[in-house]
Amino acid sequence: MLAALGRIGLVAVITAAVIPGAWAQHVIFDAPGITGQKKGDQLPTVRAQPTVWPRLDPGAVLCRTEDDLERHASNMTARVSGGGTIAADCRIIGQPIGVQILSRQGLGRTEVRLNTPDGAAGWTDAWLPDKAPTTR
Repeated sequence: MLAALGRIGLVAVITAAVIPGAWAQHVIFDAPGITGQKKGDQLPTVRAQPTVWPRLDPGAVLCRTEDDLERHASNMTARVSGGGTIAADCRIIGQPIGVQILSRQGLGRTEVRLNTPDGAAGWTDAWLPDKAPTTR
């Protein structure tokens, strides 16, 4: 019986010594200093583009009328509190669009005209200072 326990112990020791070595075989070298750079790792060159100001950035809201902008703000509050919403003729801007500021009604209401071929006008709650913000 003692010999059988010795054999089981020997098998356990050998298994414990071999298994970690087998797991170590799955090493991946992904260090550029050791393996060199891959050809596809080059980032594209970014060229600075002149900034248009004033503009509406992606995510800004543009509503057809001032009342629609007010309904949109009420809808945002209602969604958070679980209340009902009222239809508002607003859209979310998907890409930067240059605008002309027509009028300001406080900090959260600005009437703008889009610099697009149709020259559509609308209202936004986006903050549009007179001068473009400085970039880092």
